Amino acid sequence: MGLVSLFLGLVSLFSSLTVGSGIGANWGTQATHPLNPNIVVRLLRENGIQKVKLFDADYDTLRALGKSGIEVMVGIPNDMLAPLAAKMKNAEEWVSKNVSKHITTDNVNIRSVLCSPFLPLFLYVAVGNEPFLQTYNGTFLSTTLPALQNIQSALIKAGLSNQVKVTVPMNADVYESANSLPSGGDFRQDIHDYMIPIVKLLSEYGSPFTVNIYPFISLYIDSNFPAEYAFFDGNASPVNDGGTYYYNMLDANLDTLVHTLQKNGFGNMPIIIGEIGWPTDGDRNANVEYARRFNQGFMSRIAGALFSGGKGTPLRPGPIDAYLFSLIDEDAKSVDPGNFERHWGIFTYDGQPKYLLNLGTTNAGQLIPAKGIQYQENKWCVMRPNARLDDPNVAASVSYACSLADCTKLGYGTSCGELDWKGNISYAFNSYFQIHDQQDEACKFPNLSTIVKTNPSQGTCKFDIMIQPYYGGADGRLPTQLGLVAGFALLLLTFL
Repeated sequence: MGLVSLFLGLVSLFSSLTVGSGIGANWGTQATHPLNPNIVVRLLRENGIQKVKLFDADYDTLRALGKSGIEVMVGIPNDMLAPLAAKMKNAEEWVSKNVSKHITTDNVNIRSVLCSPFLPLFLYVAVGNEPFLQTYNGTFLSTTLPALQNIQSALIKAGLSNQVKVTVPMNADVYESANSLPSGGDFRQDIHDYMIPIVKLLSEYGSPFTVNIYPFISLYIDSNFPAEYAFFDGNASPVNDGGTYYYNMLDANLDTLVHTLQKNGFGNMPIIIGEIGWPTDGDRNANVEYARRFNQGFMSRIAGALFSGGKGTPLRPGPIDAYLFSLIDEDAKSVDPGNFERHWGIFTYDGQPKYLLNLGTTNAGQLIPAKGIQYQENKWCVMRPNARLDDPNVAASVSYACSLADCTKLGYGTSCGELDWKGNISYAFNSYFQIHDQQDEACKFPNLSTIVKTNPSQGTCKFDIMIQPYYGGADGRLPTQLGLVAGFALLLLTFL
C-alpha cells in the first residue's frame, strides 16, 4: 500500500505540473544577423528556460534543440495554411519532415507537457499564428480549420496523435465582452461560427486553447487606458464584475476567455498564454523600466501560482502556462503594428540582458548573457563633420538607409529620441552600415558619410556594432553582401 500511495502521489504531483511547468519563451528569428542556434540553446539552458515556442520549423533550430531537454512548440506560419488545407498529402509531408524526423532522429522534445517517466509525453504543433487577427481582414478564415484538421489527421496517420497535440495561437481579439466585463465574454460575432468548430476539434483531442495577451498594446492604442491596470502591483482601481474584483488586465482578459469557453460548452478546456511581454523601445511607453516592471510582475505571478499556492485568476486559480514574448530582439520584423515590434526581447540582438529580471531559475536571480558572441570591428558609419543639413542628398539618403535598416529607436520617447539632426542621420547611416556587415560600399552616401573608429553612442542611444553573421546550412540564409550591389544600384538611381 505504501508503494501504491507513493506512486499515486507522484502521478498527482506530475499531473499538477502539466500546466505552468517551467518558464517559457518565444524564440523568433526575423533578424538580419540571427544568433547561432547552438548559442541560443545554451542561453536558454543557462537561464533555466525550460520550454520554447517557435514560429516555424527551421531545421537548424530544431536540430540544435535536440537532446537539450527543452520543450518545443513548433509553429506553422500563416502562409502555409492554404497548401496544408488544400491537400492532405501536404500535411502528411509537413508532419513527416518537421515533427516525426526531429523526434526520432534529433530527439527534439516538441512541447513535452509531462516530465514524469511514468506518464506519456504530449507534444504541440501550433497551426498558424493569430490567423483571425482583425487586421488580416479574414484572409485565413477559410483555411485555418481545414489545415488544423489535416495536420491532426496526419499526426494520427504517423502514429503520433497520443504524443503530439495541435493548437492554434489566437490573439485576444477573437473574443470580446458585451458589457466590458469578463462575465460578458464571447467570441466575436463575425468569427463565432469559425471559432466553434476549431475549439471543438481542440477539445476532442485534448488540446489547449492558446491565446496571446498584450496589455502594452491596449496602452499603445488607447491614450485613456489606465496604465497601472497593465501591471501587477495592485495600484490600479479594481474592476468589479458581480463581486469578483480584477486588479490587472491580464486576469480580466484571461477570465473573459474562460467565460467565453464556458458559454460555448468548453469550460474545462486548458489554456496556454502563447505570448505575453513588454517592449523596451520604439514608443514612449516601450521602455526598460516598464518592461522590467511588467515581466518581473508576471514572473512573480507564475511562481506564486505554481510553487506557493498563489492564485492564477479568479476563474482559473491554478498554475499559469505561459511563454514570454520574447527571447531576443528581431530587427527584421515588420513595423506595421508599430516601431516597438523589433524590441520585445528580454535580450538584445546579441544575447545580452537588457535589465535585471529574476526568472527564479538561477542562483544569482538575474539573466545570464549569451556566450561565444563574435562581433565585427569597432567602427561606425556617421555623417561627415563638414556635411550640411541642407544638402539635397540628405533626405533621400536617410530615407533609403532607414527603409533597409532599423531606425525604430529614433523618435519621440525612444532611447535615441534626444539626438540632434546630425545624430539622427548618423544613426540611420550606421544601422545600414552594420546590417550590411560593415562593407565600405555601405558607407558611401554621396558626400555625407564617413567611417570612424570612435564610438558615437550618446546617453541612452547606443550605436550598435553588428555580430558576425550566422548562415544556416538548411534555411537558405544568404550573406547580406549579396543584396548590397542591388541596393546601391537603387540608391544611385534615386540621385539620377
